[in-house]
Amino acid sequence: MSQAELTPRRRSPLIYIVPLLIFGALAIVFLAGLFAGDASRVPSALIGKPAPQVTLTALEGLQKDGQPVPSFTMADLGKGRATIVNVFASWCAPCRVEHPQLVALSDAPAVKQGKVALVGFNYKDEADNARRFLGALGNPFSAVGVDRAGRGAIEWGVYGVPETFLIGPDGRILDKHVGPLDQAGAQRLLAKAVAAAK
Repeated sequence: MSQAELTPRRRSPLIYIVPLLIFGALAIVFLAGLFAGDASRVPSALIGKPAPQVTLTALEGLQKDGQPVPSFTMADLGKGRATIVNVFASWCAPCRVEHPQLVALSDAPAVKQGKVALVGFNYKDEADNARRFLGALGNPFSAVGVDRAGRGAIEWGVYGVPETFLIGPDGRILDKHVGPLDQAGAQRLLAKAVAAAK
């Protein structure tokens, strides 16, 4: 054998660079897609459809102004006024972040006058923890329904907490906000609720 046959062939550096370039390009495309758009505007197949019929129990022991806070039924959501339904849990850190926006919503004239209802949908929570959460941060809700097993949230198409739904006077879902409400999101939902109530 000659010396040329024994010497291993040197590979072109392109064989190593091309896969790295392809991987880098794909990573950039995926990252751009991940951070593009408004995460709170996740589409919902339920927009325009009646709110799902689920049974929620009242949050045991919860009181407001010396009276027990009731649960709400799906029939309550279609009684001629718009309803903002907030899905929350005491163990949810973003729920604490958005809570001042809900308290501010509860002080809005449309809510105080009963043109728009603000209700809570307590998700996979312990009653004591949920009561402490609302006791410490304030209870903006006129009614709180409890979904301990999480089945109701599945029916509603909840991705995770917090989420907020706007239900029209006819009981149909008009809008959905995924993630914690900021001031702009809360005002947008309230304006849409007031418009729907007219």
